[in-house]
Amino acid sequence: MDILPLFCDIDDFCSVFEPAWRRRLLTSGKCRRHKPGALALSEVMTILVLFHASGYRDFKTFYTRHVAEHLGRDFPRLVSYGRFVELQREALVPLWCYLRTRFGGCTGIAFVDATALSVCHNLRIPQHKVFWDSARRGQGSMGWFYGFKLHLVINDRGELLGCYLTPGNVDDRRPVPHMVRDLWGKLFGDKGYISRPLGTLLSAQGLQLVTKLKKNMKNRFLPLCDKLLLRKRALIETVNDQLKNISQVEHTRHRSLWNFLGNVAAGLIAYSWREKKPSLNIQVKEQFLISN
Repeated sequence: MDILPLFCDIDDFCSVFEPAWRRRLLTSGKCRRHKPGALALSEVMTILVLFHASGYRDFKTFYTRHVAEHLGRDFPRLVSYGRFVELQREALVPLWCYLRTRFGGCTGIAFVDATALSVCHNLRIPQHKVFWDSARRGQGSMGWFYGFKLHLVINDRGELLGCYLTPGNVDDRRPVPHMVRDLWGKLFGDKGYISRPLGTLLSAQGLQLVTKLKKNMKNRFLPLCDKLLLRKRALIETVNDQLKNISQVEHTRHRSLWNFLGNVAAGLIAYSWREKKPSLNIQVKEQFLISN
């Protein structure tokens, strides 16, 4: 990943977002001086995103062996690793807000899915303490897990359109209305999204929910293009696989909730900067016919 365009885009965002964000922060009532640190907020965010596109498996090795040794010219005022870990907390909210600017545009074709983010092995659940008040047990296609769910909506080009984090025991259908408020066309999901109230709610905003049928349901007519696109729903499974295995949004080394949330946000941002994303390569004319 090229550092220059990434940093310039994040720095432009921070120049607008940071002053407004600082003004809205709650204070204790005491007058305190805000002294700028050695590393700017945009530099902290850039380093976090670079880690999720670097291929390193742990951040400490990436920072001490790659950033400190090879990126000193790009970040001339680097701090120690311990100090950088403290600065990560301040980047949590800006990372999630910046992620919103990286969402793609609606094309009339969208796919929705949820993937499990395990925070520990199932045998270690009774001893796990980091997420005892936020993570929950859930069941997915790969069995039971303990952690969270990452809900995603993407278009046919593999671009992110919406995301939502919930505990592992939350129904996949619950976050859908929050993620598709500005979408139109057709939304393709698996059998877990079958719901008449949800379909009615989405139809009111011009979005048609298309899913496969369960064995105990009556057969219904589906246009050929809808049947073909249902077979291409594996596109979002590919995105989930890249997020877990390349961007590393899932691992069991978290030591706090804010670290987990920042890890997920930076991983999603790193994916949005990938030049080649999974895509259906639908032409403009074909896309117009499908959406209508």
